[in-house]
Amino acid sequence: MPHRVMPKRDGEGKLPRVIHRSYCGADPERSMISSLLAFVLLLKVHILSRLFFRLENEWIGGEPENQWRDTRIIALINHTSLYEPLIAGFAEIRLLWKFARHGVLPVAEKTMKRRIGLYFRTLVRHVVVVTRQRDHTWDRVLNQLDSKSIVIILPEGRMMRADGLDATGREMTIRGGIADILGVLPEGRMLVVYSGGLHHIQTPGDLLPTPFRTIRCRMEMVDIADYKEEVKKSHPDLDFRGAVIADLTRRRNSSCPTVDTK
Repeated sequence: MPHRVMPKRDGEGKLPRVIHRSYCGADPERSMISSLLAFVLLLKVHILSRLFFRLENEWIGGEPENQWRDTRIIALINHTSLYEPLIAGFAEIRLLWKFARHGVLPVAEKTMKRRIGLYFRTLVRHVVVVTRQRDHTWDRVLNQLDSKSIVIILPEGRMMRADGLDATGREMTIRGGIADILGVLPEGRMLVVYSGGLHHIQTPGDLLPTPFRTIRCRMEMVDIADYKEEVKKSHPDLDFRGAVIADLTRRRNSSCPTVDTK
């Protein structure tokens, strides 16, 4: 059974109370079937992405060796469309399997109430429905983390509309949930994916995407332990949560690529 990651309280911000659950009653056969179904769906999205879209990626700091090894977090920055699973086209097949088997995906309660919620529910091994508040639903995300987990998170927590603002007309900002996850994980690597946006492929409100257009990203792999130390040193006047928000905001503003909308 995977080793359960316990929250660390080392000055990196106060974490929500986490009640760790037991896997003693889990059905291994059922777990494997659900993982296989998730993998087949991810593989289908991977193939469709490569067939119907042009994928362009640039590594910041150079492409790392064994790039997917020890990856614990995938942070997708610049959330613009519910079709962002198409970014799976950049991933290696073994990462898709790892995510199908050990993936943790927080999804907004509002999104899960839509028809597309059924798709997200089968996309990974552990889908956790959360509100946009720092409440008991976020405990469930932290409660899923063990030594094999890989979390995919959209740090802005909401989707940019065509006018560049969220659904309520507010500016898009980084939220603090990712800091809670970083605070729990003592080691591993975080893949930061800077998306160029997908409004030219599907704008919120449109039913279907426009094929044969370019999906452009920049990617950066960072060591989690080193990153935590770096943000604390770079922002000594902020708590850990505030420092992560400030750092990822800076990275988003400087690293997200522009996209040819044709």
